[in-house]
Amino acid sequence: MIRLISFLVCFSALTLGQQNSPLDGLANLSNAISRRASSADRSGGNADWVPLKAGSTATLADIKGAGSIRHIWFTINSPSPFHLRELVLRMYWDGETDPSVEVPIGDFFGTGFEYAEESGQKYQSWWSLPITVQDRAMNCYFHMPYGTGARITLTNDGTQDVSNLYFHVDYQEFRDAQVVSNQGRFHAQWRHELTRAVPASESGGKNVDGKNNYVFMEAKGNGQYVGTILNVFGLSTGWWGEGDDMFFVDGESGHATINGTGMEDYFNNAWAFQKEFNYPFIGYSQQGNRDWTGSHTMYRFHIEDPIYFQKSLRATIEHGHADDRADDYTSVAFWYQTEPHQKLSPLPPVNERMPNAFWKIQKLDKNLPN
Repeated sequence: MIRLISFLVCFSALTLGQQNSPLDGLANLSNAISRRASSADRSGGNADWVPLKAGSTATLADIKGAGSIRHIWFTINSPSPFHLRELVLRMYWDGETDPSVEVPIGDFFGTGFEYAEESGQKYQSWWSLPITVQDRAMNCYFHMPYGTGARITLTNDGTQDVSNLYFHVDYQEFRDAQVVSNQGRFHAQWRHELTRAVPASESGGKNVDGKNNYVFMEAKGNGQYVGTILNVFGLSTGWWGEGDDMFFVDGESGHATINGTGMEDYFNNAWAFQKEFNYPFIGYSQQGNRDWTGSHTMYRFHIEDPIYFQKSLRATIEHGHADDRADDYTSVAFWYQTEPHQKLSPLPPVNERMPNAFWKIQKLDKNLPN
């Protein structure tokens, strides 16, 4: 705790002199109106939650006019051990019918990637500048502007009712829609893949075009990429981190526009991940087994260095050098862009979202006859 406090003090001191410090502008007055949509008990009682029945969708916020969501908080009481993957968070801006955000709630908050047989999915406490999780309290501070309205829903794809869903959606209401007219709309997408190991006989040990890479997201329009949460579930021993990040901007295809030097380098570490760490923009928030099997979670937020695109973006990373590893990859990509957006890739049915293939195989093996 002392080390954390010291870091935060140093971070604040370093950023106070910068134009884009989180503390800049706090003294500036505004005519915005502060609002909140929440699960509060409107009768004045203490039942400050809503139920969410299996197979149903709850509308958490349905906001009219121009504004910007500034903070979202959740905590959930559910009997289902897999509710972090069963509950799907969706967000819609300005009357759109296709969501700009479609992510299982645990993944959106960078937790719940691992399956523990005795308790189901595990909440993993971690912190960064835009997202934090402490025990079972999940917070997001990404700004989410909109011009004519915003709608946020949560769908229970599981078979068990959620007993208690608590939430806050804190937002600002603007009298003048021009405030957000030149701002991109917030997007987030979940992806999962059991990667295929590309043999050296096929790749020649080289990868230039990234055609077999793991894909974080693909988008068309004008925008900026602002973050990645990635979980690698190692299915075999050995270091999986030699994969380079490769971003293809505005239709570039022959060579990556932005090409990295290794997975841990993209997440701003070096010489493999030695221990868990959490910083404002980067982190290795969950460490699996030291032979590199098991569940490993990392994040990289492009707060100071967004990846800009004018026409399109394809964000990818190798799974091992020249894609020579076969592991279980799950990710959430975060970006802002103009609307309308390219439709997000379809979210798999709930039975195909369960964590993790390795654990599912183990459970299956236990049920097979000898």
